[in-house]
Amino acid sequence: MTYVVLENCIKCKYMDCVEVCPVDCFYEGENMLVIHPDECIDCGVCEPECPAEAILPDTDPASESVMDLNKKWADIWPNITRMGEKPADADEWNGVGNKLQDHFSEKPGDTG
Repeated sequence: MTYVVLENCIKCKYMDCVEVCPVDCFYEGENMLVIHPDECIDCGVCEPECPAEAILPDTDPASESVMDLNKKWADIWPNITRMGEKPADADEWNGVGNKLQDHFSEKPGDTG
């Protein structure tokens, strides 16, 4: 079992989850984070830390639609080990629908 990041992370990207991850399995895109399923140890400490409630275990039916997305982009984007600044408008994007179709960016995050 692993945890996955849901589409509500898009344009929110709070990053509170990154700070508590004991195995540094988060990867950063321009406007979203993902979890590498082969690195996640299923500890679950990230889930309650996410203000956008955008992290679920892969056993939750709501996670099925993003499992492949997490795996694909974790293999491409850079690893992130420290919490960065959330976007200034993150709170405004929390809960907005259709983010994956309308706002997802394939660009890597700026971890430097």
